[in-house]
Amino acid sequence: MDAPQKSGKQTLDEAFDQLEAQLPQRAARAVHWTRGSRARWVRLPLGILAICFAVFWFMPIVGLEWLPIGLLLIALDVPFMQRPVGLFILWLLEKWKRLRARYAG
Repeated sequence: MDAPQKSGKQTLDEAFDQLEAQLPQRAARAVHWTRGSRARWVRLPLGILAICFAVFWFMPIVGLEWLPIGLLLIALDVPFMQRPVGLFILWLLEKWKRLRARYAG
């Protein structure tokens, strides 16, 4: 019998936990703060702004890396996005770990 599937919230929480573990301490604190209920009013505008930045990926300074950041911020408040975004971020983190391991050893 298959293991029970994680809910969208659980998947997103796991993605955030792994992301915080990979980030420097200062950035991890910022990510942790955005997950809190006090940051709710800031998440959606920041998420939309980050996705807008991703549209201009071809310009200097802004890049495509803003897309997952924006999706993460929006997914915290939009339940139907939690599972797909969580799985996407977990996939990106796995690719990042493999890339780091490849260049470290």
